[in-house]
Amino acid sequence: MRYNQLGNTGLFVSELCLGTMTFGPAGQAGLYHDIAGMDQPTADAIVKQCIDAGINFFDTADVYTHGHSERMLGQALKNLGVARKDVVIATKVFNPSGPGPNDRGASRGHIMDAVEASLERLQVDYIDLYQLHANDPVTPIEETLRALDDLISRGLVRYAGVSNWPAWRIAKANGLANLHGFSRFETVQAYYSIAGRDLEREIAPMLTEEKMGLLVWSPLAGGLLSGKYVPDATSEGRRATFDFPPVDKAKAWECVATMSQIAEKHATSVAGIALAYVLAKSFVTSVIIGTKRIEQVAQNLAAVSIELNADDLAALDKVSQLAPEYPGWMLERTAPTRMPSGQQIMPATTSPTPR
Repeated sequence: MRYNQLGNTGLFVSELCLGTMTFGPAGQAGLYHDIAGMDQPTADAIVKQCIDAGINFFDTADVYTHGHSERMLGQALKNLGVARKDVVIATKVFNPSGPGPNDRGASRGHIMDAVEASLERLQVDYIDLYQLHANDPVTPIEETLRALDDLISRGLVRYAGVSNWPAWRIAKANGLANLHGFSRFETVQAYYSIAGRDLEREIAPMLTEEKMGLLVWSPLAGGLLSGKYVPDATSEGRRATFDFPPVDKAKAWECVATMSQIAEKHATSVAGIALAYVLAKSFVTSVIIGTKRIEQVAQNLAAVSIELNADDLAALDKVSQLAPEYPGWMLERTAPTRMPSGQQIMPATTSPTPR
């Protein structure tokens, strides 16, 4: 297991992170109960398996199974006798935690209420990484930043992050944090997979520029890239009840076909290749894996040992490449005319830049 620096902090996290969205009872009302279905003994066993493999990073959210996920993760760590300093715990705030109009969002009031509830469920004194689960178009960014900064000053939270935000808003927030002397966002949790490389357009360059960490959710595209599905036959597993995230399935099947060939060469699974591809990206800090079964954990853990060579990566890049999109194709056209110091500046082309 390798460990990567979390954003621009001194904290290091394992390249795989256990996501606990599946922790909690099934059969109850609510979206996440459709995905969950795990009792405490199974959660304990999975957490132990991950810790034994070197994983020190665990991700949850207050909204997962109405708080059961946080409770079960906290109880698992307690049952296993894991020292608090030896694990990095991330949770999230934003989604409705009650029926009231203020029981949601990124307002100061909701954040202050929600963090206390999360701390109680997790049975901890502080949260390592507190993330905004979604974008709040109503609350001023300064209000949210000040609330998070206060939590960090009080020692209840150590670092802040965002999830599912556009690149421009993240950059604006960190600019405002710098202006006002607030703690900045250190991480972005975002969807990324070989079948969904959209964040490479704007978010990935922003992460590099701002020295932020990327935590990847759904690297198997909701199980679609697990290798157990074939075209027009996704009526089993998670995709049967929760067909998410949205994926261009025709493109996904092309990716699966190429990954199958590479998986055979490496004597591993299609899922392993899908995870290894994401792990190979320089802008990725940690990849979140989720499971309901012990055997699935072992399959996911195997991905860290897969070494994709240049030919493998080229084939995977080619089959999954993004379609050209403005202004990206214009940036590529004009970039060679202006190079960093020490590199030759290309002469002006005889073909004028279109206007």
